[in-house]
Amino acid sequence: MSVPYHKTTLPNGVRVVTGPMTGVKSASLIFSYNVGSRYEPDEVAGVSHFLEHMLFKGTERRPDPMQISEEVEGVGGVLNAATSREGTSYWAKVPSRHLETAFDVLSDILRNSVIDPGELEKERLVIFEEIRSIQDAPEELVHEAIDEVVWGQQGVGRSIAGSEETVGNISRERMIDFWRRNYSPERLVVAAGGDIDHAEVVALTERAFGDLTPPERPDNWEPTIDAQTEPRIHLIERDTEQAHLCVAMPALPYTTERRFVQGTIQAILSAGMSSRLFQEIREKLGLVYSVYADFRTYADVGQGVIYAGCDTERVEETLAALVRELRKLRDEPTPADELQRTKNLRTGRLLMGMEDSRSVASWIGSQEATYGEIKTPEQVVEKIEAVTVAEVQELAGELFRRDRINIALVGPFSDPKPFADLLDL
Repeated sequence: MSVPYHKTTLPNGVRVVTGPMTGVKSASLIFSYNVGSRYEPDEVAGVSHFLEHMLFKGTERRPDPMQISEEVEGVGGVLNAATSREGTSYWAKVPSRHLETAFDVLSDILRNSVIDPGELEKERLVIFEEIRSIQDAPEELVHEAIDEVVWGQQGVGRSIAGSEETVGNISRERMIDFWRRNYSPERLVVAAGGDIDHAEVVALTERAFGDLTPPERPDNWEPTIDAQTEPRIHLIERDTEQAHLCVAMPALPYTTERRFVQGTIQAILSAGMSSRLFQEIREKLGLVYSVYADFRTYADVGQGVIYAGCDTERVEETLAALVRELRKLRDEPTPADELQRTKNLRTGRLLMGMEDSRSVASWIGSQEATYGEIKTPEQVVEKIEAVTVAEVQELAGELFRRDRINIALVGPFSDPKPFADLLDL
């Protein structure tokens, strides 16, 4: 099979991956660094996210932050960034004839941002408000809470944004030190998709990043300790109109081939309106408006999370129904026809997702950054198609156990016992 992607590694370790496409007029660039919130020292938790914001606040050549957005948006493009626990990415999508402009803007903010002291203090207040806003958004709050219930204050359990205390501790000097030590060449993947030429992207990358040298003492993540032996329940008592419930358990990391089995379990539970959770919990029982499952995977651990938003009077009924679905998936073989439908849904959405230049750039960039290699969508389809009924049931048996279950609940509740009694796994 011919691989439609290209890769070049510069002498200093920067990786350039491209996915040229025909029939499109756009070009997407994603600059990804293998560093995120779990890499941070505890006392400056949130510095990755804070830094991501600050890199848009002015460079030596573009001192006014408006210049940064105007150059991309002024040609019809889009510019943004995101911070996760293991990575930080900066991206732009533009008409392909403006690829060089987008590359210049992104590389400029990554290399030449000034981290102006006045802008730093203004943005610190913005992030304080972002942190506080989570307290007023119960669906966001319950997801923050469940991470901490499962992992505590370890890197994969802490809030990506940090706390007001830790963000308040981040000085300009500490931020610049974190930036210079961790935005290193071997951690950088430059991905481009769309109407682009690989050689041109390599040349642009060499010009912008070829002089980068590896820093001393980069930060790294600490291995996660998984010592859970009994259920954990955390109630956040709020006078809400709706209850917000998360049920979670430790799961597999992305570093195992069994991730394809785990992805199939997520899809059986939650992919589309034909999934088990949607059909049973929402359609048949009418318990919820929103219900979904998400498996969050990291290098050393994973976490399965099921969210449901329901009437405060029906939380116990909803929790019991969720537990029944987990028990059913664990104790009963998934019917072969249902498994095949799930595979078809997963593979169909995967292949359709490759029609957009940003999706292609994201696909190749995230695979290179995460796995160090790029599988074609067709190769991943083969992995999905190979998942068996027995593998699904075996992994469900490992994941869905009473001694590994965790609950976070936001609503007018103070007594955990009724919920503990429902964890019949």
